[in-house]
Amino acid sequence: MGSLSKSHSFFYRNGLGLVAFSLFVVALIAQTFTGWHQHNAELQQDGAVAIGLLSYLGSGHFISATFENFESEFLQMALYVVLTVGLRQKGSAESKSLDEPEEVDREPVAGPDAPWPVRKGGLILKLYQYSLFIAFAILFLVSWGLHLYGSWTEHNEQNVLNGEAKDTVANYLTQANFWFETFQNWQSEFLSIASIVLLTIFLRQKGSPESKPVDAPHSQTGK
Repeated sequence: MGSLSKSHSFFYRNGLGLVAFSLFVVALIAQTFTGWHQHNAELQQDGAVAIGLLSYLGSGHFISATFENFESEFLQMALYVVLTVGLRQKGSAESKSLDEPEEVDREPVAGPDAPWPVRKGGLILKLYQYSLFIAFAILFLVSWGLHLYGSWTEHNEQNVLNGEAKDTVANYLTQANFWFETFQNWQSEFLSIASIVLLTIFLRQKGSPESKPVDAPHSQTGK
């Protein structure tokens, strides 16, 4: 089995991660350049001087737009990971079985091939058992904080252009703008979770691990 695995090319073994990350980089670069031009157009409309690309990367406009989206994606993944632990959906490929025990629920065994935290045991193992959710939760909180910082900075930049006083973070949090930005992204992520859970009851994608087999009955729960 090991020799068979070594015969595969690097891309074959890592293609999913490479393609996904490459798409992210391309989209981020496209967002950066289009956002830069849009922001400069808005500045010039307000009678301000256009800024360079490096300055734009540190602007509230870029930071807010970028981490506003990161935040919602990490929230989606954190919720998806933790909700699927205890909740079920009959017929969904994304749900654990309604009655049968699942491999993911078994207690970890400290075998020679087990990850280091499993072999270490104790508190390290306890943390490792929930490390996926913990990681997504931390990424969400960091992204939320940076989104707030960027949105607040952009808000104050606009206030200065309009000849108005700057707002404190606490005051900005009482205004609708930041929460509108937040909830318009969160609701789309909640809809995305509901869609993958419910659509996999009735629809199939041959070859995808996110789908049930094409000939599986709609009532079959799990992959």
